[in-house]
Amino acid sequence: MTLYRLPPLPTIREIIKLYNLRAEKQLSQNFLLDLKLTDKIVRKAGNLKNAYVCEVGPGPGGITRAILNTGVEELLVVEKDTRFIPGLKMLNEASLGKVRIVHGDILTYRMDRAFPNHLKKAWEDDPPNVHIIGNLPFNVSTPLIIKWLEEMANRTGPFTYGRTPMTLTFQCEVAQRMTAPTGGKQRSRLSIMTQYLCQVKHCFSIPGRAFVPKPEVDVGVVHFTPLIKPKIDQPFKLIEKVVQSVFQLRRKYCYRGVSDEKWLKMVSGLKI
Repeated sequence: MTLYRLPPLPTIREIIKLYNLRAEKQLSQNFLLDLKLTDKIVRKAGNLKNAYVCEVGPGPGGITRAILNTGVEELLVVEKDTRFIPGLKMLNEASLGKVRIVHGDILTYRMDRAFPNHLKKAWEDDPPNVHIIGNLPFNVSTPLIIKWLEEMANRTGPFTYGRTPMTLTFQCEVAQRMTAPTGGKQRSRLSIMTQYLCQVKHCFSIPGRAFVPKPEVDVGVVHFTPLIKPKIDQPFKLIEKVVQSVFQLRRKYCYRGVSDEKWLKMVSGLKI
């Protein structure tokens, strides 16, 4: 099968130079310029032919190009930084209108209205033809995944369409915590909050030197597929509160976090 290919375009480096783009430290921005790596990230999302995709924080558009080259039906990009909008408009023109640009904050954007209603599937069915992909800024990655996990538990936001899969980047240490097995040294609050709701896979790591500017840490690419039935049958807020109490102290003292009788009652039956 021959995939759709974008026409010749300026390179990502040329786009950065053309629009005088600089990564803003306060926004935790790091550009990924290696198109082989952006292609690899997108491949981990699965088959995107004719899919509807939301890309979070596209920046100069490296991953955006890789997504468009798969032959998606529509690509929604949510970008907070106005400096990147002209480059994204260029990609929209090159892709004959496949890119829908939203200038806004993904933390407040209404994902439940992002795509057509006909894409919605029952939770017990296979995942919908909807995907979320993003090279997340470090400062937003954890609060964003917690927000999406709560929406997953409540089947709201992007999960009104069904078990929407996500392929996202995190600091490598965060990726390792999310995928840490029971009893593992990296086992943490994030391990439980992600794994009780999702099948979580740490796909591969990207060395920091691949990014501009180079972050002090490596980056992990993580794929999430919501489970049909969560591993803990309790409200999200209750689980979050219990887990926060368990892990609020250093690992060797975690038992103190559940020493109170009220927490012992809450923890009873929760497999952490």
